[in-house]
Amino acid sequence: MGHTMLTDFDFANDAEFSKLLARRDDVELTTAALELARDAYPLLDFSATQSWIARRASEVAAKILQVPTEELALELLTDCLAAQHGLTGSREAYLQPDGSYLNRVIETGHGIPISLSVVYMAVANQAGLGLHGVAAPGHFMTRYEAVDGPLFIDAFANGEILNLDQMLLRVSLATGFSEERALTVLEPASVRTIIIRMLNNLKALYFHQENWTAAWKVQHRLTALQPSSYEERRDLGLLSVKANRPGPAVDILETCLKSATKGDASAIEFQLAEARRQLSEWN
Repeated sequence: MGHTMLTDFDFANDAEFSKLLARRDDVELTTAALELARDAYPLLDFSATQSWIARRASEVAAKILQVPTEELALELLTDCLAAQHGLTGSREAYLQPDGSYLNRVIETGHGIPISLSVVYMAVANQAGLGLHGVAAPGHFMTRYEAVDGPLFIDAFANGEILNLDQMLLRVSLATGFSEERALTVLEPASVRTIIIRMLNNLKALYFHQENWTAAWKVQHRLTALQPSSYEERRDLGLLSVKANRPGPAVDILETCLKSATKGDASAIEFQLAEARRQLSEWN
């Protein structure tokens, strides 16, 4: 029985994710996020989500030309998405995968900070408001480069708008960071960083739910994006065992064992024995 190696996992239908794997910079974030959602919803039609975003962008674009300040333009954006169309954060969204998937966030009106922020960015950028993601500790935000200094939107809190001083205070209270370090974490995040953060949220949630097949799919993406990471390869091997894919598990765990720490080695050996037992039952 041939073993399926990591490189055999097929991302051919994921045009934007494939660009990330090729380290390209021209990745369209909204589509990349929908490619993640398609793992959970294989028949997902992206056009419904994309059309919703385009309609909201048209609503905002028609109004922002009539306001005198950039902050008022951002208020029109948040009024459209939060007040009129009901997009908001909820604690329940943290407890279910749908809180991370753009199609479901739009359908339910609820999401976690990063998925809501991706929707905000998609609408804003189509409306002519350049909004960037910010991977702030614990709570993802978006950033707009205003003439008088950056402004930040908390999509989870009904689109609350904060200036730089307010954001620096928030970060320092949450983390104890110096102002200099807080400034660095408030810089715009790359699409790669955003997608990895979305995947890590899903990984933690699926692991908690013991949904091993879904976690295994997520882990494949994380490992493909970070192929030199021992931790990601190890987790892929361990999840392959739990998801009843012993062939790949044996290959991956044998490789990981060669560079495992003492603390990891015993756990890997235990799971390797389990994978070999599963494999013997198949043959």
